[in-house]
Amino acid sequence: MKGLRTIQPYVPGEQPKLKDIIKLNTNENAYPPSPRVTEAWQTFDPKQLRYYSALANPDLVKALADKHQVPSQWITTTNGSDDSLALAFQSFFQSDDPIVFPDLTYGFYSVWCELFHIPYQEVPLAADFTFDLSQLPEKIGGIVLANPNAPTGIGKPAAEIEKLLQAYPDCVLIVDEAYQAFGGESVIPLVEKYDNLYVTRTFSKDAALAGLRVGYGIGGERLTGVIQAVKNSYNPYAVDSIAEHLATVAAKDVSYYEEINQKICATRADFIAALSQLGFITLPSQTNFVLTTHPLVSAQLLFETLKAATIFVRYFPEKERIANYLRITIGTDEEMAEVVTVLKKVIEETT
Repeated sequence: MKGLRTIQPYVPGEQPKLKDIIKLNTNENAYPPSPRVTEAWQTFDPKQLRYYSALANPDLVKALADKHQVPSQWITTTNGSDDSLALAFQSFFQSDDPIVFPDLTYGFYSVWCELFHIPYQEVPLAADFTFDLSQLPEKIGGIVLANPNAPTGIGKPAAEIEKLLQAYPDCVLIVDEAYQAFGGESVIPLVEKYDNLYVTRTFSKDAALAGLRVGYGIGGERLTGVIQAVKNSYNPYAVDSIAEHLATVAAKDVSYYEEINQKICATRADFIAALSQLGFITLPSQTNFVLTTHPLVSAQLLFETLKAATIFVRYFPEKERIANYLRITIGTDEEMAEVVTVLKKVIEETT
C-alpha cells in the first residue's frame, strides 16, 4: 500500500502481569512515591477533568524552577522525558551533518533519527565502556549524551561535558539526565553559561512516578523558544491535570526522594559486592541499575533461571558487545538478596 512507513521501533523491557514477582528489568524506583503524592491524589477534584490542563503547567514549572534554581521560562514540561527528547531531536537537529552518540546507549536515539530522517553516527565506547569525548568527529550536527549512560551506568563529570560545549559551540548538546539522582553530576548549572546545552529529566526513575509519564527539559531561552514552538505545533496539552497535580507535589518533596535514592545507592554498593563474591564482573554504576557479567556462566542461562524464579531482569542478546551481560535494576535489600540467592545456586550448579 502506498505511503506506509517502515521503521524498526524501540523495544522496551517486558511488563509482566504476574503477581508476586521481582521486577528489575525497566529501572523503575524500588520505593513508592512520596506520601504527599498519595495525599494529593486523594484530594484531587475530578470535576477539574472537564477542563483542559493548564497550557504551560505553571504550578509544576514553578516547583521545578525552585528545585533547580533556574528561571521558569527555561523549563518545558512533557509527557515523559521520551517526549522531551523526541521534541529536542525534531527541534535542534535539522542539519545535513550527522548527530553523534555512543554505540551503546539509550536505544530510542537511533529510532528517533530514523523516524525524523536525522543523519547520525554512533561512536564506539572504549573497551571499558567509557566514552572518550575527544574521539568525536570534527564535523557534526549535534551531540546526545545519556549521563550517566544506559545501559552501562557510567557517568561523565560536568567538567568534561563543559569542554565539549566549548569545542562545539555551534552544535546543540542534549544531556539526558534520567539517572542523575543516583550518583551522576548534573550539568543544569551550565545552562546559564552555554546556549547550546539542553538537559532532559524524568519523574520515572528518581521520583518513582514511571506510570505518571511526566518529564521536562531545561534550556536557555533560545532553545526553549524553539522547542516550545515545535511542541505547541502538535501537542500543547502534553501533561494532563492529574499528572501536573501529582508531579508538582513530588517536585517539592526533595527530602523524601533524597532519602529513598540514597537507600538505592547503598543497596547498589552491597549488591555489587555480593556479585563480586560470586565471580561477577560489574561495571561501576551511577544509576539505579548495574550491568554485570559472569566469565563462566552465560547471561542467557542466568536470565532464564532468574525468570523461572519470577525475577525479571534485562538481557540484550541482539547487542553483540553486551550479549553476555545482564542489566539488573536495584530493588529493595530483600529483593536483591533473593537475586543473589538464585544466582549463587545456578553458579554452584554450573561451575
